[in-house]
Amino acid sequence: MEKTQTVEIQYLDPLETYTAHIQRNGSAWIGWIPEVPEVKCKENSRQELLQTLEGELHAILEAEWEEWCKQLEEDINAGKLDHLEEKALEDLRAGRCKDL
Repeated sequence: MEKTQTVEIQYLDPLETYTAHIQRNGSAWIGWIPEVPEVKCKENSRQELLQTLEGELHAILEAEWEEWCKQLEEDINAGKLDHLEEKALEDLRAGRCKDL
């Protein structure tokens, strides 16, 4: 195996950057993204690997976002966040809020 290289992959926003670790392994290329352990790929070329890593990263982050949104909606419907609304209204009435 050759030395591991790092490549930056952006997700939707330049501020959201992930570091892919890639390396040649015989005639193939392998890669992974440590910040998102589910992203591990193997391809025949460096270019294919980078495309696959980016696609896998986007798919996993999108699935996580959808799961987060679903859980938030369930929590709202179950009343688990009602105390936050009450606290915010209490702070507003007491003058502890600033106009933005």
